[in-house]
Amino acid sequence: MALSPFLHPFAKPTADQFITIVRGEGAAVFDDTGKRYVDGLASLWYCNVGHGRAEIADAVNAQLRMLENYNTFDIFTNGPAEEAAALISALSPVPEGRVFFTCSGSEAADTALKLARMTFTRRGEPERQVLVGRTLSYHGVNYGGLSVQGLPLNQEGWGPLLDSVEQIAHDDLSTAERLFEQRGGEIAAVIAEPVVGAGGVYPASVEYLRGLRKLCDEAGALLIFDEVITGFGRLGSWFASEYYGVVPDMITFAKAVTSGYQPLGGVIVGPRVRDALEADADFILRHGYTYSGHPASCVAAVANINVLRDEHLLERVPHIAERLGGGLRTLADEGLVAEVRGEGAIWALQMHPSVSALDVRQGLLDRGVIARPIGAAALAFCPPLVIEDADIDLCIEATGAALRARNP
Repeated sequence: MALSPFLHPFAKPTADQFITIVRGEGAAVFDDTGKRYVDGLASLWYCNVGHGRAEIADAVNAQLRMLENYNTFDIFTNGPAEEAAALISALSPVPEGRVFFTCSGSEAADTALKLARMTFTRRGEPERQVLVGRTLSYHGVNYGGLSVQGLPLNQEGWGPLLDSVEQIAHDDLSTAERLFEQRGGEIAAVIAEPVVGAGGVYPASVEYLRGLRKLCDEAGALLIFDEVITGFGRLGSWFASEYYGVVPDMITFAKAVTSGYQPLGGVIVGPRVRDALEADADFILRHGYTYSGHPASCVAAVANINVLRDEHLLERVPHIAERLGGGLRTLADEGLVAEVRGEGAIWALQMHPSVSALDVRQGLLDRGVIARPIGAAALAFCPPLVIEDADIDLCIEATGAALRARNP
């Protein structure tokens, strides 16, 4: 059998069997045989408002019929980009933030890293080139984000990555303190996920994030929060920086800004970066993407944010945390898993060494639930915020049954 012309991301190039998803409704999706699955990962950490939202589709359709796109380089702009930027800036805890639009979280991460280095170039501190990432962190697949992330398997085979990159522990502030003692005057920025997502769902502590903020302030470095997963409601606030009470200099976002109805990402740029970029009226920011500020994507963002706000979906997160997180903890209490981790509406199960998360995922699929294996060691849940209690309970019941089948 010939392989599909479609070369799939994060898959074996030799794979020839796939589940074809054809329709979505609320917190569920359906395959081409008509089978229903609870979407326990909001597709890929992003579909916060659920599938099949006609109001978002209609808004995008209307925009495409009026103007599909026009570039926003130099002197051009469009209404939806201006509206979305103003709305996102207003929701953000970053004071006087401006929004640079990208098409994805990977582009957002690389943009933030470039802006960090450019900030110090413009300030006359070109020696500040060091970019600091954390173990287990994920910052996309472009070369900048790939270089600073803490997932070695993702970095293998791509050749030389960025230099002047350092790693600190995701859960031990003392490693950051030692690095700042040694190289504080060279550090441009630290990039951190408030909740490590693709690396296994590891929420940071308030003390850890406050410690990073303090170290950056004392050394004159920038702090970037990667909120591609946590932004737009995942923890019950618009941004995790608000949830934790720690304000970074830049925030990267993507995913739930449109709930996946159109590709969109971006960087919220705070005062320290703005001051450096705006100090010289003749300076040109030579960075951007063909589709930066794409009007159909920006219309989707505005419509999506309106749904999140008008339906009070952020207010549902504590209930999801209690019902989903609590249900998963019962599996740990039963001894079926080694650990449960999570915050808000993002959770993970750590498998016992004898159990593969890939096998458990298959057991869940058989029972009509989609979750994401993180390697073979963990299984993640990050459902749409519209998920009903019956589907949360189905996730727990199916996971328990799949685990028991592998823990006789």
